Amino acid sequence: MNIPLQITFRNMKHSEALDEHIRAEVAKLEEFFDQIIRCHVVVEIPHQHHDRGNPFHIRINLEVPGQSIVVNQQPSLHGQGIDLGEERRLKEFDLEGRQRDAYVALSDAFKTARRQLQDHLRRSRAEVKIHLETPAARVLRLFAKEGYGFLQTLDGREIYFHRNSVMNEGFDQLDIGTMVVYAEEIGEMGPQASTVRCANR
Repeated sequence: MNIPLQITFRNMKHSEALDEHIRAEVAKLEEFFDQIIRCHVVVEIPHQHHDRGNPFHIRINLEVPGQSIVVNQQPSLHGQGIDLGEERRLKEFDLEGRQRDAYVALSDAFKTARRQLQDHLRRSRAEVKIHLETPAARVLRLFAKEGYGFLQTLDGREIYFHRNSVMNEGFDQLDIGTMVVYAEEIGEMGPQASTVRCANR
């Protein structure tokens, strides 16, 4: 595991078994999404907790590029089931009832964290798709007095554009090499840009 990880236990003793379980869960997240920058997991028993059910409050802070993902798993009023694999793990560690609840709370919190990472990944892919669908080019030649120029696309093609196609009356601000995004159409002389906009605006 390469993620910088901080684990905090509040109002309870440090548990090596829970520490190991948290590290294993974080490693699974890293396998699923390898761009996690850092992670902080808090396991807490609130001062006023329920006598029944899951008394643990789990908080997971994940920092990923461009966003912080926070999961707050509040103490529950009812106990929850665990899968057979988790049951065997608990028996191996011979945990008491409340420690057993901690495993359930942690598993639920990390499932929520994975879902939020999936949502983040879908949004990121959608943004990349939108970006890729907006063609980019650089200004290759300018004929300022005549009011037109040529763009060179990323695949090496040349596209004509007119002063009137540059948005926000930005033709006079263009220089050779300026990166732009554009919309292409077929004109009388072949491919031309119907709109041109500086990429950094």
